Amino acid sequence: MKYNFDSIIDRKNTNSLKWDLFDDEYPMWVADMDFYAAPHIYESVNRKAKHGVYAYSFVNEEVFDSYITWWKRYGLNMKKEELLFATGVMPSITSIIRAFTDVGDNVLIQTPVYHVFFYVIEDNDRNVVENQLIYNPNSNKVETAYAIDFDDLEEKFKDPKTKLMLLCNPHNPIGRVWDEKTLERIAVLANEHDVIVVSDEIHCDLTDPNLKYLPYASLDDELSKNSITCISPSKTFNIAGLQSSAVFTRNKEFYEILKKQLAIDCFAHPNIFAIDATIAAYKSEDWLNELREVLFENKMIVDDFLNDEIPEIRLVPSNATYLLWLDISKLNTDYNTDSNAFSEFLREEVGLFLSPGVQFGQNGDNFLRMNIACPKELLLEGLNALKIGIEKFKVKNNI
Repeated sequence: MKYNFDSIIDRKNTNSLKWDLFDDEYPMWVADMDFYAAPHIYESVNRKAKHGVYAYSFVNEEVFDSYITWWKRYGLNMKKEELLFATGVMPSITSIIRAFTDVGDNVLIQTPVYHVFFYVIEDNDRNVVENQLIYNPNSNKVETAYAIDFDDLEEKFKDPKTKLMLLCNPHNPIGRVWDEKTLERIAVLANEHDVIVVSDEIHCDLTDPNLKYLPYASLDDELSKNSITCISPSKTFNIAGLQSSAVFTRNKEFYEILKKQLAIDCFAHPNIFAIDATIAAYKSEDWLNELREVLFENKMIVDDFLNDEIPEIRLVPSNATYLLWLDISKLNTDYNTDSNAFSEFLREEVGLFLSPGVQFGQNGDNFLRMNIACPKELLLEGLNALKIGIEKFKVKNNI
């Protein structure tokens, strides 16, 4: 390979959320990567740092051109006047909730889903409404492992208090790219019941090799007219700390409302490194192609390891993100209804931190989420720690 995805990078004592917030030996929880950034990004940040002046910046034309050019690969043709800069996807979603809903309104999410969705809704005094995804534990296909309950979705859209839906595409934590037919069914129902669809597409580039996701906004203009899309290079290129993202909508009324809200919330102003890093990221396609190969190989390593060494844990089929969804329901003890307790057991016994599935909704409580964006050596160490932890767990519980 041209790029280095094998070096073990010492991230301790760097104020790293993943490595320094807690003392776990194998932190495989928060969604960032233990790889060096793409060289273009590294060089751009160093160039800016060496300049020595870290004052105010503005969003230039080249940033918008970078977004526009990048998303053409996904069949989405954007214009500058349809894009707004923001400091992150979740800040954007915060502003959207404030701008397009009132206190006491409902915001619909599809659980299990990214846990911060819960916080940003509840902390803004809106109501979380769950459209729980349907899980098929016997499926060996991505398309049927999880499905949307459309009867329940329509019923909850009918409530006049339901003003907004947060769509996750690709979906975190189940790692699924939603197909065109599914997105169209969501759009038809949302438009019928006047619900705004906000699509979080931060994981969009992190699909299996040779697979592309479909942006919600690339649907027919009439179908996607009632939507806002949140995008960013941060997950793809591991630059979340540089705080760069964009919001896209063709709806001119939505655009003007959101432009004002982002300014009010002070989420529309870039830091000194964000602009150059974004431009550099979207010049790093060859790095991304190698990354996707590495992540797919890591997923296959996990699948083989679980099948051979820990058959009690099942890898849920996925085709996107570097976050794996592990079904632990076969561990037939009281713990199988408390993923928090099981996660804590692994941390205490073997120093392995996997995200407890209950964080992502009550229907995630028989699951753990594992971050595999790391060198294979670290991945294997984490898997061996998991194996030892399971053995200790079984002894303790007489399984």
